[in-house]
Amino acid sequence: MGSEVEVRYRNIKYPRIELRTGKVILILPHGKNPEEVLERHKKWIERKLGFIEECKKEAEGKEPVERNEEEFRTLVLSLVEEFSRELGVKVNKVFFRRMSTRWASCSRKGNLTINRLARFLPSHLIEYIVFHELAHLIERRHTDAFWRVVSRKFPSYPSLERELFAYWFKVWG
Repeated sequence: MGSEVEVRYRNIKYPRIELRTGKVILILPHGKNPEEVLERHKKWIERKLGFIEECKKEAEGKEPVERNEEEFRTLVLSLVEEFSRELGVKVNKVFFRRMSTRWASCSRKGNLTINRLARFLPSHLIEYIVFHELAHLIERRHTDAFWRVVSRKFPSYPSLERELFAYWFKVWG
């Protein structure tokens, strides 16, 4: 496979594969053979690793946006107000914190958490992140119905998702 593989055993029922910037992490139930999991998912892993490498190359051409914390908070809060009205959803609270694996999240209670590193993203990506998270107040999971909600405002969401992924490598360095 050509990539570094780390195996972790946990008290879980089903194996999980995580890809971290080119490193394959297998999280397996005790006693599960890593080679079996790698072989079964070899094509998927290779496809995802190829995608990561493409995004890393794209990241080289991206420049982080210079925006201070106050400008960022003001932008996000105005987008939350605008998009929550547009979607007819109620946001409880908005939090800003550094997150290590995602740009944002939205709880069932309507609490929105935005990764503080998103302040380095272009405005169109911040808009997309906020709308995406608020769409979770309509549809919790990434179902077809969820993506229909997102595509009403952002029909090119697949390219935005890819751009976000590329920026992840730029911002996290």
